[in-house]
Amino acid sequence: MPANSRPLTSSQSSTLADVLERVLDKGVVIAGDISVSVGSTELLNVRIRLLISSVDKAKEIGINWWESDPYLSSQHKQLQETNERLLERIEQLETQLKALKGTPEVEPEIQD
Repeated sequence: MPANSRPLTSSQSSTLADVLERVLDKGVVIAGDISVSVGSTELLNVRIRLLISSVDKAKEIGINWWESDPYLSSQHKQLQETNERLLERIEQLETQLKALKGTPEVEPEIQD
């Protein structure tokens, strides 16, 4: 090798932002299995599957479960409020029904 010739080295350094952008653009899958056994008896088996990607990449490969999950959308609050109103209404109806059981001639009246 000539004296003034050096081995080629990479002068381009990657920042954390560059690495993160590449990972989110391409996606990374991490998979593993954990098994706990005593003798020949398996006590616990855990399968881990982790996908790290951007939302666009996940949609591209057909993963979009968060769009229909009510806990991750504004629907969650609406569903919770509706559920609370229904539970209150059930309590009212049960109270009315208990009160009517004391007077057998009266038919229970259900309000809409």
